Amino acid sequence: MTDLTHPADPADPIQVRAQYLRGDLAAPERTLIDVLRATAAEHPEAAALDDGDVVMTYSDLLAEIDETAAWLGSNGIGAGDRVGVRMPSGNRELYVAILSILAAGAAYVPVDADDPDERAEMVFGEAGIAGWFGADGLHLTPGHVAKEPAREPTPDDDAWIIFTSGSTGKPKGVAVTHRSAAAFVDAESRLFLADHPDGPLGPEDRVLAGLSVAFDASCEEMWIAWAHGSCLVPAPRSLVRSGMDLGPWLISRSITAVSTVPTLAGLWPAEALDSVRLLIVGGEACPAELVERLSTPEREVWNTYGPTEATVVACAAELKPGEPVTIGVSLDGWDLVVVDKDEKPVGVGEVGELVIGGVGLARYLDPEKDAEKYAPMPTIGWDRAYRTGDHVRLEPEGLHFVGRVDDQVKIGGRRIELGEVEAHLAALPGVTQASVQVRQTAGGQDILVGYVGAGGDAANVDADAAMERLRAEMPAAMVPRLHVMDELPVRTSGKVDKAGLPWPLPIDAGAADDSALEGLSPIEAWLSGIWAEVLAVPAPGAAADFFALGGTSLAAATVVARMRERAPHVAVRDLYDHPRLGRLAEELESRGLTLDDASEDEATAKKNRRVVKPVPRSTRHAQSLAMVPLQTIRAAKWMTWLAVLNAIAHGLGSPFALPVPWWLAVVLALLFITPLGTLPLTALATRMLMRGVTPGDHPRGGRVHMKLWAAERLADASGARGVGGAPWMLWFARAMGAKVGKGVSLHTLPPVTGFVELGDYCSVEPETDISGYWVDGDVVHVGSITIGSEARIGARCTLMPGTVVGDGAHVEAGSCVTGVKKVKAGARWSGSPARKVGRPKRRFPVEAPPRRPYWLPVYGVSALILALVPVAALATAATIIGAGAASATTWAGAIGLAFAWTAPAAIAAVAVYALLTLILVRLLSIGLKAGVHPVRSRVGWQAWATERLMDAARTDLFPLYASQLTPWWLRALGAKVGRDAEISTAVVLPKFTDIREGSFLADDTMVGGYELGGGWLLLEETRIGRRSFLGNSGIAGPGRKLGKNSLVAVLSSTPKKAKAGSNWWGSPPERLRRVAVEVDGGEDLTYRPGAGVKAARGAVETLRLLAPITSLALALLVLLAMQGAAVGITALADGMVGVDDDVLLATVLGLAAAWFVGSPVLLIAGMLAMLITVAMKWICVGTHEKGEHALWSRFVWLDELQDTFVETVAAPWYLVPGTGTGGLNRAMRWLGADVGHGAWLESYWLPETDLCRIGEGATVGRGCVVQTHLFQDRVMSLDTVELAPGATLGPHSVALPASRLGESTTIGPASLVMRGDVVPAGTRWQGNPIEPMKE
Repeated sequence: MTDLTHPADPADPIQVRAQYLRGDLAAPERTLIDVLRATAAEHPEAAALDDGDVVMTYSDLLAEIDETAAWLGSNGIGAGDRVGVRMPSGNRELYVAILSILAAGAAYVPVDADDPDERAEMVFGEAGIAGWFGADGLHLTPGHVAKEPAREPTPDDDAWIIFTSGSTGKPKGVAVTHRSAAAFVDAESRLFLADHPDGPLGPEDRVLAGLSVAFDASCEEMWIAWAHGSCLVPAPRSLVRSGMDLGPWLISRSITAVSTVPTLAGLWPAEALDSVRLLIVGGEACPAELVERLSTPEREVWNTYGPTEATVVACAAELKPGEPVTIGVSLDGWDLVVVDKDEKPVGVGEVGELVIGGVGLARYLDPEKDAEKYAPMPTIGWDRAYRTGDHVRLEPEGLHFVGRVDDQVKIGGRRIELGEVEAHLAALPGVTQASVQVRQTAGGQDILVGYVGAGGDAANVDADAAMERLRAEMPAAMVPRLHVMDELPVRTSGKVDKAGLPWPLPIDAGAADDSALEGLSPIEAWLSGIWAEVLAVPAPGAAADFFALGGTSLAAATVVARMRERAPHVAVRDLYDHPRLGRLAEELESRGLTLDDASEDEATAKKNRRVVKPVPRSTRHAQSLAMVPLQTIRAAKWMTWLAVLNAIAHGLGSPFALPVPWWLAVVLALLFITPLGTLPLTALATRMLMRGVTPGDHPRGGRVHMKLWAAERLADASGARGVGGAPWMLWFARAMGAKVGKGVSLHTLPPVTGFVELGDYCSVEPETDISGYWVDGDVVHVGSITIGSEARIGARCTLMPGTVVGDGAHVEAGSCVTGVKKVKAGARWSGSPARKVGRPKRRFPVEAPPRRPYWLPVYGVSALILALVPVAALATAATIIGAGAASATTWAGAIGLAFAWTAPAAIAAVAVYALLTLILVRLLSIGLKAGVHPVRSRVGWQAWATERLMDAARTDLFPLYASQLTPWWLRALGAKVGRDAEISTAVVLPKFTDIREGSFLADDTMVGGYELGGGWLLLEETRIGRRSFLGNSGIAGPGRKLGKNSLVAVLSSTPKKAKAGSNWWGSPPERLRRVAVEVDGGEDLTYRPGAGVKAARGAVETLRLLAPITSLALALLVLLAMQGAAVGITALADGMVGVDDDVLLATVLGLAAAWFVGSPVLLIAGMLAMLITVAMKWICVGTHEKGEHALWSRFVWLDELQDTFVETVAAPWYLVPGTGTGGLNRAMRWLGADVGHGAWLESYWLPETDLCRIGEGATVGRGCVVQTHLFQDRVMSLDTVELAPGATLGPHSVALPASRLGESTTIGPASLVMRGDVVPAGTRWQGNPIEPMKE
């Protein structure tokens, strides 16, 4: 017999399937009465039933049911009859009635005592009952005659008939025989507590009876008690419904075994279960957190699954902390198989419909329904099979539930057949058509909506009376919201056109609470109407709270978009700050809002609206011409590497190498590769370009703008970008024209304009933008920046033109200083836009640290060593390719072998890069300790060098990030990373990083790092709590502690301490109300994937290596083309008179030729890189569409694969060199984006390109993300983002899905446009989240 607690070998599909085929292990035939009599014989004096008034022993219970069974027989109830049961829960009479019916050979037909009379009449009528038990006794059906007298049941007799929700409007009766029921009881007896230290259930155990007997799960409660001599303890229905109050009751009644639903178990305090050693859950998804909290060495927790049609439970799994939550494998006697749409068994790790066979199969009372649902399945050789309509994934450790495949839905945890609800609607007076749909409110809540047609006149249906009738006929969970129409729209087939049914529903003032709406002001009434429509609720009153009504962030954005039709400067923040309707109305009134006819004002605003001109075509022509010299500068580096490779190859005797002398290779390397040459040359060229550039406003695409654009591209091409924080960066800044004081810590890039003044001992942390200009529509704002002595600028800040930061001031990380006001001396500013929040915190000593000038050369040499990491990786690749091609005797043969060895060379280069990074980070972490240290110290140097390595790694090792390997990679580097953490392109200081289990770090997050101040450096551990989320570009600075199950939104900062379950947005961070996102398949596709899914994802992620292989192949192509030119010209020079004897001159001419052809070759290589990336995008994902995808789904993996090509192939070869050009616009169009004529793009971060709409003349600033997806609760939600013509998304801003920027609208730098936000045309906004710009 297969052990249910130990999964099969995942490598053996046959063994995996075998553990689900256990039909031949069914217990011997017997009846439920046999089970009870056997228990009574073994434990006659043990307590069998305790309802709080009377305790009945097994001998007492048997005596009473035998007497009652005989009495039933004397009243005409016979074997094979069906007897209804509709009695209040919580008393012994209910259970005595059920057992007596069984002892008489009859079947019981339960109906919940609280169900409407109409349902009871329907159930009893369909079952054809001989009588029914109520609270007042037995009611016999007139005229009934038993076919045979009462007797002991046989295994083939029916034990119970339970009715489930019916798809035709008529509940489905399911009959279960004693054979099936007893087999179920015996199978569970083999499972529960089999290995418990205190043994299986017995006379000392007390089992909770809390479920309605109308649900088959109640059979589990009863019979796990009565099969083991345990005591069944009914709970009053009022306690069960209250949930929380049941906890103390469990303690007082000494309950040791409970069968319930996870939601209810989660409500009880932990101490309520102290005595419980068996907890069985089922009926809905079981959260992993519940298992972690409730499963202990002394308590078993079991998850069960089974439809009524297969006798209560078909499979089960013991749940243990840290293991996937599954529905387990088959019970003894049950067969399970998972089939595809052709009813053929699926493979391990695949999803299909669950089909059940074996001893547990029941039958429908309706023969036609029975023949349909229990039809044979020839593909697996079964004569009778129950198709569950449930999708599951087949895994070795157990089945993973995925979701429903039929018309049955789950609302509020209850399975509902839409057909049953529809049938009730169709029976309403005056209704001629009916349709039931599941709709989602703007608040994200699924609700049932019933649409009824009234024969051409909606007045024919009394909606209030109809709702009263529905509430009387159906359980509350099945009662829909009702919408009465004259007629329902139909298709040509005559069927209802579901797409034509209105949603959201039109506002029905009659549904609102009249008392709450009395006395509303005009603005309150206006807001009430908007809220009602967006949230699909009756019109709320002044006291209503937006979020209490179901409002979410998306709903908030939708409401604000509607409000802006009359109040264009309302921000999403206003709704969060004033969630009560009356208070929001007061705030709007205080701003002067009136509801007078605004058409005249709108016309005036439209007339005065700024018209943004597209980038002129002449600018595009000038950029195209400028690309040649810019690429020539790039080609200088390639020519230098070509010279170095030739010098090495010639020294090794290669016949294909040029005789490049070593001294020439070294001189070229110093000039064009090392900072010793690149920085002076770049500074000189930049100073020449910047002549004539002055602070002020200049036309986009004009002379000044083109100078700025060319200087930025020059810095990219020369390689000057890669030395941030090195000691010569200060020299570089001075060379560019900046004024730099003594003791400055500059860990970011200086502006190409040179318009910056850095006071003594001021500090500027990594990734801070001090460029001093930005593009706003068709205007470029240029200005100077002044940072006073000992001022501190945190990481990822943006200082806009005109910013002045006073002496000793502190601008906190992630802030944006607008320049409108000076940051006064000694002040602390924070936020976007930054505001004064107090005095600087004394985190650093007042005195300056020791000068220690000897650390300057240490930093300088270290920077060179760090720069050698990618060089060593490329040297490895070159060595492999060179060795592989060494045997060639012809050029064609050498080229062929070189390309043949490209793949292993690229993989080896990635491995060497990763290994060197790992070794260096580990070495640098030795002795690295928390606290405050001088920047010029061992610890300061270690922290700086580590951060440089980690920042470079996330770019150069991009395929390694946002993958299953990322947590392992960070652990190897020294970080603490819990299980199932998902980490994208995060920058961390491993020694001080603690990322707990199940956390999610999105793209471009910054965790830990260091803070600078007055020549000092602060290091502290940063912790991201269990299952917490740090959104895109989010910051968790040194010493921050994010509690478990918390969230920090996109572009937001983490507070100093964030309690568990808290949610934060913006800068400075503020509390956020959050609604969880769910996906079909539950945690199987988010937190707890199966082995097969992990393997599939791993296979796709392995394909990411194709990106560095492609990039290396392009590099080889460029070098070979340049080598061909060099060899050809050298050979030609050798034949020239006066040159043939001068080998050096010929070699120099050859290298010059290589340099000359390098520019067009690089342009061609860039085009090839772009075309390959475009092909990969369309192969992997095709066209991006709006929707949702769980983290562990194929779409997400393939989307990451194509993104790897964007970042690793297209970006370095084409997108970065083409920033701001028409070529970048074309590239985005090839990838699927809709980019209008004359748009200005300084960012290629348009993740799902097909969902991006960039209008004519629009601007996307540097560092911006047109964020078409969000990962909340590990579900990827996709939606469009639109920038209308002339709109501007300022530098380092993010526009979230479903947002839209109106025509000529400006979003200032470092701003966040919330999900669903619609920004009015012609307005100006800034902030995180955005609010009207103050200028």
